[in-house]
Formats: sequence, C-alpha cells, structure tokens
Amino acid sequence: VVPVGRLAVEYRDGAVARVLGPGPHRVRRAHTVVPVVVAERLLAVAPQEVVTAESVPVRVSMALRVRVTDPVAYLERAADPDAVVYLAAQVALREALGGIGIDDLARRTAAVDAESIRSRVDPTAEAVGVEVLTVVVKDVVLPAEIRSAAVDLITAKARGAARLEEARAETAALRALANAGRMLDGSPALARIRMIEAAPPGATIVLSDTAR
Repeated sequence: VVPVGRLAVEYRDGAVARVLGPGPHRVRRAHTVVPVVVAERLLAVAPQEVVTAESVPVRVSMALRVRVTDPVAYLERAADPDAVVYLAAQVALREALGGIGIDDLARRTAAVDAESIRSRVDPTAEAVGVEVLTVVVKDVVLPAEIRSAAVDLITAKARGAARLEEARAETAALRALANAGRMLDGSPALARIRMIEAAPPGATIVLSDTAR
C-alpha cells in the first residue's frame, strides 16, 4: 500500500516497471519497490556569507518550498538529489545578492529578488525531478559594526525630530506671545483686565490714570 503524499517506483530486473500511486497494489516478490515522498516540503538553506556591493560580508539564510515531480529522476539522476538542489540554491543566492548594496539588504527592499533565485535553481532542480515552488529569503544578519551604526543613525534621527518639534513649539509660543503683546499695546483696558486676572488672590491692585 502506497500512502498519501508518496509515490513508489517498481523495479523489475533493475529496470523501471511502473510508478505506483497512493493506494493498494499487487507486486511480485521478485520486484523491488522504492517509495518517494512527493508531498510539498521545506528545504532550509543555512546562513550563507555573501559579500555586498561595498565588499561588506553579511549572512543570509533562506528556505525553499519544493516537491518531487519525477520520482524516477529523483531516484536515478543523483545519489542525493536534495543536496544537488541545496548546492544550486547556495550558488544562486550568492549570485543574486552579491551585487546588492548593504542599505538595500538591511531594509529588505525589493532588491532581494527571491523569484530570480528560484529561476536560477529551477534548471538544476528539474534535472533531478524536483520542482521549486517558492523561495523565501528569511534572515539578513549584518555585522555588529553595521548594526551599531544603524542604531546610532536611527537614534540621531529621532533626536533631531524631537529637537525640531521642540523648536516648532517654541516658535509657535513666541508668535502667540508677540500677538498677545500687540493686542495689549493696542488696548489698555484689555491690558488692565489681563493684569487683574494674573494677580494672585488677596493682592491689592491700584489703577491710576496717567493721562491726568
């Protein structure tokens, strides 16, 4: 019985007799049956050191979503077909990211083109009976010095924005005071009312008419 998510290749006298799908089958004892997992699975690529356009080494990891589409090729073309796909993915990652700038890698912009990596891996994967469905660039690990510089830059920008906002608030306050001063100069009665409002409780206010 071939379980769901697998196929089985039946060999007779060392040659392929047939490919068995999921379900029960009658097989002669002299024949050999080799199962192959054809369900989708993940092939994780360990972090690779890639040199950016500025010659800065960074470590990048990714994962491939793959499935076996040709079980015969998967069994016969390579002793370890997954290792073949893994190596092709490593090379494709280096080729795709080697010329990208450190800023683009740090910001995870569209410059990291996973589709171009997949297209580079496809020919090698198809040769061993594997289809690459998706490539995902997972982690971009920058050198400690670059990370520290990035934090300093973000901190400096935040401080600059705070100072700018503080300066704007101070300018607005000074403008309001200047407008209020002009209003008081133009209206002595209003100035007296404002003085009375500002006086502390219990204070004695004496108003005199200086015009006399």
